Amino acid sequence: MGALPLKLRLLASRYPAHYERFQWLAKQLRDGGCEATLIRTAEIEGITSSEIRAGFNEARAADYEELNRDLTALLRANKRKISDDLAASAEKLRARFAEVQKNRFFEAPAKHDTLVLWQKLERLSEPKLIAVPPARRSDFHGRTWLTRPRPEVDRVASAWLIKTFIDPKAKFIFAPAHAAFPDAVAYDMLDAEFTHSGDDCTFETLIKRFELKDKSLKEISEMVHQADLQDGKFAAAQAEGIHCVLRGLARLSGPMIKSCNMGLSVSTLFMRR
Repeated sequence: MGALPLKLRLLASRYPAHYERFQWLAKQLRDGGCEATLIRTAEIEGITSSEIRAGFNEARAADYEELNRDLTALLRANKRKISDDLAASAEKLRARFAEVQKNRFFEAPAKHDTLVLWQKLERLSEPKLIAVPPARRSDFHGRTWLTRPRPEVDRVASAWLIKTFIDPKAKFIFAPAHAAFPDAVAYDMLDAEFTHSGDDCTFETLIKRFELKDKSLKEISEMVHQADLQDGKFAAAQAEGIHCVLRGLARLSGPMIKSCNMGLSVSTLFMRR
């Protein structure tokens, strides 16, 4: 049949820099008396490109999550008063971030959370900004709302908040950067009008900017905050359940809007408990 069995053990992305690393690794193995075969292929039957990408990103997710926990801890430790070792601690974390970046093969979604935390860390030493004026709901009716791909806790909960209290006719789209859809209302992404602010997650930012007064939102916002940031600020019993369910939905294959809509349904159940 023209088939040849190969001992396949590693799968790597086809970026030139990574290909060169594997060329070097294969040479080192052969020089050491081992067998090494380097194959470049456009596709692998039975595995879609999105599944391969998800596998690489999943491998990096744990590294980013550990880094994000340490960044969050550093932010909380310096919230009231800047410590003398802030710069040194931040530099160590920056070196870890650079090391993780060396092994990133695609733009892992978890990287965005790290960048948001870096922005917050950099703002610690900046002068206090003038308070942002309230947003008027009448200016945001029937708008297209943009957020990052594969929405998880904060982005799905914020979508529920937008549909329920701000813009019932909202349409949601997904892209890594606001520049892809400059006319859309960006939320929970870098340089977005509505995103993390201080200790607040995007869900809390939206409540404050739109001055939402529904009594149920206080408890719900604490639940979303803890499920998203897991920083111990609030003792929300259902936070872990929300965190696991919505993160699981984000990992489903298929159209992102389908995952988001499923997340909205789950959010509605949690919020109306």
